[in-house]
Amino acid sequence: MEQTLLRSKEIRGAYRSVASASRFYDGMITCSSLPGKLVCRVVWAMGWRENEAYLAEALRGIPSDFSGRMLEVPVGTGVISMPIYESLPEAQVQCLDYSEDMIAFARQRADRSGLKNVSFTQGDVGALPFEDDSFDLVLSLNGFHAFPDKERAYSEIFRVLKPGGIFCGCFYIAGECARTDWMIRHFYVPKRYFTPPFETLDSLKARLMGSYVNGTISTMKSMACFFCHKPPEV
Repeated sequence: MEQTLLRSKEIRGAYRSVASASRFYDGMITCSSLPGKLVCRVVWAMGWRENEAYLAEALRGIPSDFSGRMLEVPVGTGVISMPIYESLPEAQVQCLDYSEDMIAFARQRADRSGLKNVSFTQGDVGALPFEDDSFDLVLSLNGFHAFPDKERAYSEIFRVLKPGGIFCGCFYIAGECARTDWMIRHFYVPKRYFTPPFETLDSLKARLMGSYVNGTISTMKSMACFFCHKPPEV
């Protein structure tokens, strides 16, 4: 427990430094700025079209007419998800992140867009402050590779998701691109941006198929995109 708390504090510090340079972060996530395109190419071996393709696949699990209760964890700066929420006025969206700085940027983006159906909470994915069976959908974009206690994160997301609910998103998996794996080991892990152990494609398939139903997993280089349902009766 003490080791997990220590790693959590280190990760919070690392992502505070990222959030302080939110324009760079947003450009990197969306592959839309010159520095962002460089990171996408050097670290992830992707161009703009590939980056767009995996994000679209990660978001595929959100129905176009979704009107239920959704949890996004982590929300980051909201650069990917806030435009989606603009098209879902009937949805009730709860965004959670460990970093208060990230939440501040996401809230500013939501306010600029006039979003009234989105709320924000600072918290730990390993101890979600929500009741069992609270959400119809849980979205997790680029989060699990950073979570220090992945087992707790998986368990908590399963707990708060309603039976029959959707779990979807994306994150880094090891073993798909040697260049990316090298960069993660030598730069992202020492900086505490990412936290091992990491899933592989096989381990992710085994994990999701063991807990969920009607699941699909696809990859774009080292990014895994997934979509699955919590069993209707658990």
